[in-house]
Formats: sequence, C-alpha cells, structure tokens
Amino acid sequence: MATYAKEVEVRWSDLDANAHLRHSVYYDWGAFCRIEFLREHGLSTSKMQELHIGPVLFREECIFRKEIRQGDRVAINMELTRARKDFSRFSMRHTITKNDTVMAAVLQLDGAWMDTVLRKLAAPPALVVTSYDQMPKSADFEWLNID
Repeated sequence: MATYAKEVEVRWSDLDANAHLRHSVYYDWGAFCRIEFLREHGLSTSKMQELHIGPVLFREECIFRKEIRQGDRVAINMELTRARKDFSRFSMRHTITKNDTVMAAVLQLDGAWMDTVLRKLAAPPALVVTSYDQMPKSADFEWLNID
C-alpha cells in the first residue's frame, strides 16, 4: 500500500482559548487513523477483544509546526517506520497536513502488542501480522532485530 490517510474535521470543541487546535486532539487523531486502518483490514476492536490482544504505546510524541484553526481542511496519514518481522514491536509516523499542502504536525510513536488476559507483551496473531504487513512503509523504514 502506497499511502493511507484519513480526513478529519476540526470541531469547535477541539479548539483552545487561542482558537487553535488543542494539543491533545493531535494524539486523538493519530489513534483514530491507526484504529481505522486496522478496522478496515479486519482487525476491529471487537476482533481484538475476541483474540485477547491489544496495542500498547511506549512513546508518543508530537512536533507542532503550524497551527490548525477552525475551517482548515485536515488530513492525517500513517506510515510504519520500524518493526520486528513478527510486528510484535513497531514504530509509526503520522503527518498531519492542513489545506492540502501545509505540514501542521508530525506525530511519532513506538508500540507493541499485549495479551489482554495475561497482561503481558506478546507476539501478535496472524491477523495482526497480515494487517501490519499491508501498512504503508516510510522511505526510511527499517526492520528491527529481535534482541
């Protein structure tokens, strides 16, 4: 898959006292984009519950470049930047763009999969591997060693 992006709408409740996007909304949009990709590839939240697995984040960081205001057209993309071959660990990058060309923010994260019964990190089942293998990979993508 070459690219994956979702359009999002700036709501009045997303704004702060300065009339620009609250910082926490960027993180919400990242989660929305990731979960929508997984849902569209057969890994809905109900399927994750059935499989007793769930994603966990170790780090999530946003670099804010340009403010987003009400009325801006906003899209968020997703690309895998690093992963183990079994996708038990992964890193992703979201680029948030406004008005088609202006980079507003870059969100980066590191995560893994957890067995929700044992409450421990675990290698994900085949459906996760298949879904993640279909994710767009960044130009600087790298496979991680399992050490």
